[in-house]
Amino acid sequence: MKLTPAQLDRACGTMLGTAVGDALGAGYEFGSAPLGPEGPRMIGGGLGGFAPGEWTDDTTMAWCILDVAASGTDLRTEEALTAIAICFREWYNTRPPDIGNQTRRVLGGVGAEPTGATLTATSYDLHAQTGHTAGNGSLMRTAPVALAHVDDPFALTEAARKVGALTHYDQHAQEACVLWSLAIRHAIVYAEFDLRAGLTHLDTDAAAYWTERLDEAETSDPQQFRPNGWAVAALQAAWSAIAHTPVPVEESCRHLVDALATAIAIGDDTDTVAAIAGGLLGARWGASAVPAQWRRISHGYPGITGERLVHLAHLAANKGPTVYDWPGTDHIDYASQYALTGTLVRHPHDDGVWLADASALDDLPEDVTAVVSLCLVGNKQIRPDIEHVGYRLIDVANPEVNPNLDFMLLDAARTIAALRDEGHVILLHCVAAQSRTPAVAVAYSMLRGVPAERALVEVLGALPAADPNPGFRAALNHLAATRLQA
Repeated sequence: MKLTPAQLDRACGTMLGTAVGDALGAGYEFGSAPLGPEGPRMIGGGLGGFAPGEWTDDTTMAWCILDVAASGTDLRTEEALTAIAICFREWYNTRPPDIGNQTRRVLGGVGAEPTGATLTATSYDLHAQTGHTAGNGSLMRTAPVALAHVDDPFALTEAARKVGALTHYDQHAQEACVLWSLAIRHAIVYAEFDLRAGLTHLDTDAAAYWTERLDEAETSDPQQFRPNGWAVAALQAAWSAIAHTPVPVEESCRHLVDALATAIAIGDDTDTVAAIAGGLLGARWGASAVPAQWRRISHGYPGITGERLVHLAHLAANKGPTVYDWPGTDHIDYASQYALTGTLVRHPHDDGVWLADASALDDLPEDVTAVVSLCLVGNKQIRPDIEHVGYRLIDVANPEVNPNLDFMLLDAARTIAALRDEGHVILLHCVAAQSRTPAVAVAYSMLRGVPAERALVEVLGALPAADPNPGFRAALNHLAATRLQA
């Protein structure tokens, strides 16, 4: 199955949404901090003493699955399940500060060198002994399973069960993973929410049981689903938060941010409910809907950033790298491929912002301390001492290719403003400084109060090849009329 650019954005949003939901909810877990009237913020803290933007066990365990999925291995195989089991155990050996009781018992009881089979057997034995293994710890990490099998809902159903059963053998826990994984697949492929799409993959009794649970979630206040440490209640809490949060008429992808706030406001296991919700929200709205203020600080075990999760999600869903061998390449040689002219000029309304084509990355102005990229770049193309914020903005006028275009232009402008307010000198670039760079530069000018017509004329006048495509121009006009009136 060949995914479109918009579908790939949604696939990447699955993991980024999980991570930011997790990190956003971490500071409020089990009442660790009061939720203020402004809603949740990336405050860190919580039960594990996390840094702002740092994810918890939810995303760490999802990363273990994602890392295997990105290799192209079928998650239903013993090879894949063993690789996941080993990664789980290696993380367990670090004595993480925030790990579920059931997960701790299973990983602690399996031995130092688990296989998929031995971990599943340990999980089964715990269920046979206690009859209580339906915690939310498998549901919270199920999102990457959908990426590995986005082309096959039947394989996805089997994989969701097997990966979930590694630590949570209870049938309701497995069914929750199946439903949520299939809902994520549906959102990636069709750009819509439909949690009931997976009911046909359950047996008759299970489908009837879950139909009632979904009815409850859709007709009850989200606050009803507390406590939510049980997989069923956690699924209901996440789905109720999504279903009860209105989709804004303007900037519809703002629903991701708003629904995460609703999920965290439920309380109790806030990081897990928000991580679960975030996976589905990201699958619907895309990585491009996640604000850069969250992406800039997203990080966690094993010492990686949210951007690395995006790379792995792309590899898992795309079944390998894309153009320019991204994300596996260290450097993309745009200069020779596109005969770039070396465009490098000061922004006409802020001399602390450079406007450039991609060739400038190879010889940055000495005063630059931050780079905002509007195209793909290699892993080592920007020095590690330079702060880097990337946007996957595609230079195509068709709005279906950039479904969150208005948000991206505005968010990029706000990011530039935030970086400038922090004292950074910025290089803003795309490949040729022709369409994407001037579009964002104009949005930044309007954000700073420059009238729209003047902003367009003076930014285009400063760049020798500037000619934003009609879709970008329409988006700028819409922003000027609705969000950025001078």
